[in-house]
Amino acid sequence: MKKKFFITGTDTNVGKTLISCILLKKAQKFGFKSVGYKPISSGLTTKKYYKKINEDAYLLNKYSFKKFSLKDINPINFKKSIPPHIASKINKKKISLKKMSHGLNKISKKSNWILIEGAGGWHTPLSNKKKFSDWVISEKLPVLIVVAIKIGCINHAILTKNSIINSKLKCLGWIANNIYKKKEIYYQEYIKYLKTELNIPFIGEVNFLKNKKINIKKIKLNISLI
Repeated sequence: MKKKFFITGTDTNVGKTLISCILLKKAQKFGFKSVGYKPISSGLTTKKYYKKINEDAYLLNKYSFKKFSLKDINPINFKKSIPPHIASKINKKKISLKKMSHGLNKISKKSNWILIEGAGGWHTPLSNKKKFSDWVISEKLPVLIVVAIKIGCINHAILTKNSIINSKLKCLGWIANNIYKKKEIYYQEYIKYLKTELNIPFIGEVNFLKNKKINIKKIKLNISLI
């Protein structure tokens, strides 16, 4: 069975890539040939061990079941870490939805569990007329939401989920990501409330990871729900 889904967040910098890497490794434990796909990225890292490539794309490739070329994993990329529609204008490089779909089809032929990571939130613009969500809708991809547990996350999570459902797409569920080392006492109340209010499967909670070190055995996510 081939599985394919899109992962979005309640905002930018909510831990989509971190969660994606965890899910990719979890899927491999279940015997899937899991691959991460980042159709569009902005920003190149200067870190020595992977210079001049997008860090998110690098990590998705690293945690996939085998290594692919970065062009396969990330067909459209921009140097500056700015919103895609602005980077597109500055670089006079139109974002092609066909190119995004072509890349997805190419990856799909080589794996049976494909995680497609978005950029920013659900309605990130790609141009003055198109949003990332428009492409997801055209591909009829089921969606998973990463919710960064912080002030404002309840509102963002509800709006994101409702928009996905209104787009006639299946919302697979949501993952709570504790992005801060110190968890405020009311954070668990946020999660408790969202479990009821979102009314979609709760895949699990990820605690703050020091230095982003991933210990798969200690992270409990129910990927059988995805």
